[in-house]
Amino acid sequence: MPGPGPAPQAPAARGTGTLPDSRAARALQRVTETVLGPYQSAVVRIGFAGTWLVFLLFELPNRHRLYGPEGPFSWDMGRQMVAGSDAFTGLLWSQSAWWFEAVYGVAVLSSLLLLLGWRTRAASALFLFGVLSLQNRTILVGDGGDNVVHLMAIYLVFTRCARVWSLDARRAARRAPGRPAGDAAGPLLWALVGTGLLAGTLLNRTDTFVIALLWTLWVVQGLWWLVSRYAQGSQPFVLLDSLANLVHNTALVVIMAEVCLIYATAGWYKIQGSRWQDGTALYYPLKLEYFTPWPGLSDLLAASGLMVMVLTYATVFVQVAFPFTLFNRKVKNVLLVAMIVEHAGIALILGLPFFSLAMIAADAVFLPTVFLVWLGAATVRTRDRVIRRTPWAKRLRAADGGPPRTLVG
Repeated sequence: MPGPGPAPQAPAARGTGTLPDSRAARALQRVTETVLGPYQSAVVRIGFAGTWLVFLLFELPNRHRLYGPEGPFSWDMGRQMVAGSDAFTGLLWSQSAWWFEAVYGVAVLSSLLLLLGWRTRAASALFLFGVLSLQNRTILVGDGGDNVVHLMAIYLVFTRCARVWSLDARRAARRAPGRPAGDAAGPLLWALVGTGLLAGTLLNRTDTFVIALLWTLWVVQGLWWLVSRYAQGSQPFVLLDSLANLVHNTALVVIMAEVCLIYATAGWYKIQGSRWQDGTALYYPLKLEYFTPWPGLSDLLAASGLMVMVLTYATVFVQVAFPFTLFNRKVKNVLLVAMIVEHAGIALILGLPFFSLAMIAADAVFLPTVFLVWLGAATVRTRDRVIRRTPWAKRLRAADGGPPRTLVG
């Protein structure tokens, strides 16, 4: 007669600290092993880098009056303002004209590199340097759009925003699996940035937090390259990769919370204003010369009291309601389209294109992944169709022995 089997064990208690909760373990594993929102972070990167790049190029003839020696604040006044606010700006490291041109050039170049996604980690740090240096030099020149660019430049440093739609992603896809990067551009760029950072540290007389942040990024990037080069797949590599994913996902959540905070505070402050309560707030900027690039269109809109009231109340409703719609995907997408259309209207009617571009770029963090994937595929198809129809592409195909042909469709 067989003996009795082993005594049944009581199920382990959940959440007591002896065994990890399965849901919490899965959530932690996903946060540390997965880059969440790769398309959303990429479109935010492209949006803000493109917005700042277009702004810098547009204001290129006026750069000396905005941020340079001909600006509204003299050198001494700028030093006093920066000392009072403990802000960071590299433009106050030297009074020479060539230094101003160099900083402005770095801002333009880093915006272009971040837009293309080339050496994105270094480009994002240089982008942060350029944004802070220019905006903090003359703090009263900007508007709400500059404030958003200012914040997002800080957050983008912590994201892995080049996993898709970037030259870095294309280079990684072309590299054989498991093969470390063997190009010399990365170490050379790292050495150049380190040399410039050392010089900036010696010259810096402003905020030391940003300098410390840049040094931390520089050291971490060098450590990441060494581990990726000589210890890929090892425990240090897995640890650094998990930490990078965790930092990226945290930064992405902060970006989303920042956008919700911007709309919530703007909407609730509008509710407290009497002009927003009676539905006439939009009428007044339509009568200001500074906000009327198209006087005829502004007069036509201001002449309709019903239209002014509807747009005024709709603006408040969308801004107040948007943070609460994140729990319903369909409603969120509808209000997201409404906000993008609203900012497009602000750019056209009130003449604030850079503010609108910055806010649309911030709104893009909530765009559905399915839509972004479709948009990326449609962009690639359009690009290929345009390239194949160019004369040089026809001549190249003819030289290869194939008849020149166009893509119809």
